[in-house]
Amino acid sequence: MSTTIKFGTDGWRGKIADDYTFTSVRRCAQGFASYLLDKGKKDQWVVVGYDKRFDSEHFAAAAAEVLAGNGLRVYLTEGATPTPVISYAVVAKKAAGAVNITASHNPPTDNGFKVRDEHGGAIDPAGLEEIEARIPADESGVKRADFKQAQAEGKIVVFDAAPDYITHINQLLDLQPIKEAGLTVLVDAMWGNGAGWFTRLLDGGSTKIIEIHNTRNPLFPEMKRPEPIPPNVNVGLQATVDNKADVLLINDGDADRVGFGDERGEFIDQLRAYGLLAYYLLEIRGARGPIVKTLSTTTMLNKLGKIYGVEVIETGVGFKYVAPKMLEVNALIGGEESGGYAFRGNVPERDGILAGLYFLDFMVQTGKKPSELLDMLFEKVGGAHYYDRIDTPFKGDRQEKIDRILSANPESIGGLKVTELVTIDGYQFRLEDGGWLLIRFSGTEPIIRVYCETMHKDKVEAILQDGLNIAGIK
Repeated sequence: MSTTIKFGTDGWRGKIADDYTFTSVRRCAQGFASYLLDKGKKDQWVVVGYDKRFDSEHFAAAAAEVLAGNGLRVYLTEGATPTPVISYAVVAKKAAGAVNITASHNPPTDNGFKVRDEHGGAIDPAGLEEIEARIPADESGVKRADFKQAQAEGKIVVFDAAPDYITHINQLLDLQPIKEAGLTVLVDAMWGNGAGWFTRLLDGGSTKIIEIHNTRNPLFPEMKRPEPIPPNVNVGLQATVDNKADVLLINDGDADRVGFGDERGEFIDQLRAYGLLAYYLLEIRGARGPIVKTLSTTTMLNKLGKIYGVEVIETGVGFKYVAPKMLEVNALIGGEESGGYAFRGNVPERDGILAGLYFLDFMVQTGKKPSELLDMLFEKVGGAHYYDRIDTPFKGDRQEKIDRILSANPESIGGLKVTELVTIDGYQFRLEDGGWLLIRFSGTEPIIRVYCETMHKDKVEAILQDGLNIAGIK
């Protein structure tokens, strides 16, 4: 029996050699090819890239064969390439879209099949449904070309996506002041595609880049998974202290996400990171424009929006919602709780490399260390904001859990009065202090997530525990 393939937040992910097989990848590629052909894209180019997970380069070649077999032309990256670089290549090459073989931050057992549109951004939910509907039931419905023959005929072209992206980055940001700032920057590449990129971009000055976890190792040792949150970042945080570094930059496995550690080796959570990046664009660069945020990220953005007179738009969780909205409103920045941030002037795609460079520029332009930048932000938005999240493997009937959440109707959570229930994506209970509790099912994994943000540090644990009770986890 063939694997049932369901596209989640960004595409499809599965367990290697279980449901994620060459047959499944070819079927996904056929679905995407059929989708593009139905949109009149025959003979147009599609970019195919991949990460450093087990066999990714061979899965990418299999996808390229299918696209070429369907009358499309393929630019295949010559090596493991960061997701934002792959996405920019779509624009640089005027391609119809992209396939990216990556499971991003998932455990080492997994791999994935991401798709991108002609803007290099996530395809909206309706488009993902169309692709999914075109995936054949088995490999008999797949057309494929021979790789070497297609390459000889110019239907598959192996290329280096880096030069176009580097030129683009230098148009967005003057890197020279960062190079000459004399910083010591610790970079944790998490064994992924971001390895070597900050060194390459910032070489030639007094700033020193120290990289760890910068070779290929699909087992991702010293971390549970290549996701830039604790405890996966703990080795990097300690290395920051050991090397007396000024800042820690962390990229996930495909480098579309970023995490930060301060000069003391303390993690800066993703909500604070988003607040800092938005504050940098508004205050230091003087930029203006809408801010797009998912339901699961910080209310500091709403406060910054009021201070600087810019609109803040909330979406469901995932860049399949963020990217289309960014294009629609020409947003200044878009982002989500998972550490993915996109910027105007770039493709509507999470870019962990550009986000890291902007953070360094924030430090250079203000002359402040990361902890001092946080103090600036908190002073601007009225105080410190605290965030945490619990991910729990999900068992049992999903609908039963949903019914339980909807019928809970709590008057207070963590001792704070509930003011509103929002169901844009999951179940968000808004609280009297402006904080919130969110309960939602993951779009890519069989787990339930419970998140919160509050200005009461002593209530974080109580809010999360109440959330678990509401969801029937405890």
